[in-house]
Amino acid sequence: MSAKVHVGAEDDIAAVKLQPPELPKAADGDDDEGEGEEFAKCDCCGLTEECTPAYVARIRGRYDGRWICGLCSEAVEEVILRSDGPITTAEALDRHMSFSRSFRPNPKEHLISAMRQLLRRSLDSPRAMRSTPSSPRGGGGGGDEAGGGGEGVRRPLGRSGSCFSSIGG
Repeated sequence: MSAKVHVGAEDDIAAVKLQPPELPKAADGDDDEGEGEEFAKCDCCGLTEECTPAYVARIRGRYDGRWICGLCSEAVEEVILRSDGPITTAEALDRHMSFSRSFRPNPKEHLISAMRQLLRRSLDSPRAMRSTPSSPRGGGGGGDEAGGGGEGVRRPLGRSGSCFSSIGG
């Protein structure tokens, strides 16, 4: 067997890329193993991951030529364990794929729901807290030290520039 086996985080969870799935291969070419990386899209959930060709081949071999991500792989194993009788991996994968398709959220509805929750949280916070000059962003004085603006008072949600502030490049 000449396939390389990668042990560690790459086998458990491949690096998730926030790029469109149309990108067939990575073009950086600066990997130190001499083996390029490619983008693989999960046949179940649509997640795109960047993986080595050897890893992609091993996963496709395990799941009858289909690429599935680590999360869907765990779900397939769970389907096998919870089934009443013995079932094949292909049958478990088919069951998981049909389940996944039936509950796939609509991105527009998900965004609307998230915005609704944020609005409700901001409206549920006390009026005095939303307009207090002692908030960190208000620039006013008093109450910024330990403990904030009083005992047991919740501060409203603050804004950030990005959901992925720790990923910034």
